[in-house]
Amino acid sequence: MDESLYEMASLFLTVGDEVPEVVDFDVFKDNEISKLSFADLRGKWTILFFYPGDFTFVCPTELGEMAGLYEEFVKEGAEVVSVSTDSAFVHKAWHDTSDTIKQVTYPMAADPSHELSELFGVLEEGDGQALRGTFIISPEGVIKTAEINCAGIGRNAKETMRKFKAAKYVGDNPANVCPASWNEGDETLTPGVDLVGKI
Repeated sequence: MDESLYEMASLFLTVGDEVPEVVDFDVFKDNEISKLSFADLRGKWTILFFYPGDFTFVCPTELGEMAGLYEEFVKEGAEVVSVSTDSAFVHKAWHDTSDTIKQVTYPMAADPSHELSELFGVLEEGDGQALRGTFIISPEGVIKTAEINCAGIGRNAKETMRKFKAAKYVGDNPANVCPASWNEGDETLTPGVDLVGKI
C-alpha cells in the first residue's frame, strides 16, 4: 500500500478501536440543544449512525425506522445517536417541520466541523456530507461493527438491531460466536478443534 494511503487509512477509527472519550458534540434532543461526549456514553451500548443531510429523501426514512425501534434499543441497554454535518439548529428546524422526524426522540448529533465524520472515516470531502455509516460501540467504547454505504443505499434498522443483539450476546458470552443470520434465541457456536470441518 502507498505510504500516504496507509497513513490516511490509519487516521480512521475501525472495528476493534476504542473511541476517544474526549470528543464532544452538540445534540438536539427533547427540543433542546446540549453537549454530549463519548465519555457520557460509556457504560452502555451506542448505535452511532451517520447520514448525509437533513431535509433530504432517503435520510428521513432511515431516521424514522430507527425512531420506531428506539424504545427497544434503550430497553436492551443502548443509546442511539444520529449524526450529520448539519448544525443542531438545522436539526431542530427539520424536527419542527417533518412529520417523520417529529417521531425522533434519540439525540441528533451535529457535526458541522466534520470532526466526527472524519474520525469515523465517513466524510465525503467533495460535498462535506457524511456517507451512511453505522457503528455499534460497546459499553467499554470499543467499535464492534462498522458498515458504510454510499448515499443512495438506505439501511435496515431491524438489521442494525439484529447485529446489535449479536454483538451484545458475544460480549456477554465471549466463548461463543453467532452464525450467519443469527437472531436472538437461535443456537450459537462454540469454536474449537472438534467443530472443524463439521459445519
